[in-house]
Amino acid sequence: MARVGGSLALLRDREFAALAGTAFARAQSYSTILIALALYAELYDTVGVVEGLFGTAFALAQLLVVLPLGRRLDVGDSKRYLLAGFAVNLLVFAGFVFVQNPVHIVLVRVLQGLGASLLWVTGSTVVGEIAPEDRRGQWLGSYNQFGSISSLFGDVVGGYLLYAHGFTLTYAVLSGVTLVAFVLVWLYLRDNPGGRKDPAEAGGVETFRTLLRRPMVRALVLFRFAFSVGKMAVIIFLPIYAKTAFGINAFAIGWIMAGGKLTKALTQGYVGDLTDRVGNRFWFVVVGAALYGLGTALIPLAGYLEGTLPLLTLTVAGSLYTFTGPFLVLFGAYSVLGVADSIRLPASMSLFVSEGEGHDAVASSLSLRSISWKVGQVAGPVFVGAVKESVSAEVAFLTAAGFIVVATGVFAVAATVSTERAGPAGAPGD
Repeated sequence: MARVGGSLALLRDREFAALAGTAFARAQSYSTILIALALYAELYDTVGVVEGLFGTAFALAQLLVVLPLGRRLDVGDSKRYLLAGFAVNLLVFAGFVFVQNPVHIVLVRVLQGLGASLLWVTGSTVVGEIAPEDRRGQWLGSYNQFGSISSLFGDVVGGYLLYAHGFTLTYAVLSGVTLVAFVLVWLYLRDNPGGRKDPAEAGGVETFRTLLRRPMVRALVLFRFAFSVGKMAVIIFLPIYAKTAFGINAFAIGWIMAGGKLTKALTQGYVGDLTDRVGNRFWFVVVGAALYGLGTALIPLAGYLEGTLPLLTLTVAGSLYTFTGPFLVLFGAYSVLGVADSIRLPASMSLFVSEGEGHDAVASSLSLRSISWKVGQVAGPVFVGAVKESVSAEVAFLTAAGFIVVATGVFAVAATVSTERAGPAGAPGD
């Protein structure tokens, strides 16, 4: 029987604990800065396209770096790239302390994209490389689970710090967490975890061409192109929508985002283990993506139900907080998105790892996974931001939901055809 406690048991492995610290530091900073972007949007009275650039700048840096990084990880020492990622993130926190206008924010977001790529691609690759083959789904799911717990921590604690103490102290706390994660990796992660492939055989572009000849890889890559447009619109614009449309403060925005992170943190490790036992992982991707489209379509209800739902009043640390109808709607919608990601993410990562290991190119396969996301992530925020500015925020979220639904349908057809051609014995993901 799958055990939810299995994720905690993995912390007895010092290398996994160090990598979990990497996921914790990366996800905490990412989620806290998303809330900060909503505050910057109000502070500088930005328009939809500029707000979209906050997301595009981050993604553009990742788009440029992810392929060469993947090739280097297949032949080089991944530990060094993890340590470099921590150093870049420390520069990011220092940069955000001194921003004075939206242009500065865009520039720092470029640097943040570089640091996030170093930590995300490298950390995922190392987990995939050193995990026991028959427990890879559990390791990857648990690794993401700790990232989700950290993201939840960033939403609640980071939101509170921004609300009560402002930007500088918040970035100081993020720097401290990053330094602790740096020390854990430096002390406990083996040197050269991965890097098995001979540089002469890495082949660069040819490795990616070989992977793209595999039908399942092509189906996954095309799916992520379109799905990322919708999901990144939610990630960037939901906090801004909450702040600018309803006046929800940073602490409450953190709780909205925590709804999704909590459901993801509680379920992702279990679902990762479940994919190992059930197989047919592409169906987990389909179900999770469809549910994500539903959750996105629920977001505009916040505007239509404003003033019609009862208020929720809580006392926290001696202070009284009132949560409005829009808060409740957005919290519920984001909780649905968390469940959807829990179903989709472990299966998606396992599929890419399985497809890549046949060519001894796990990092390159995960880089394809990442870069397919970045294309939509670069274009999506600006496009949806333009819809938000020219029509309305509600229509923008419905547009994002439409991208997700179409992407899911196309992937379901393509993946089914791919599995049928492979045959029962060689069905991907089994």
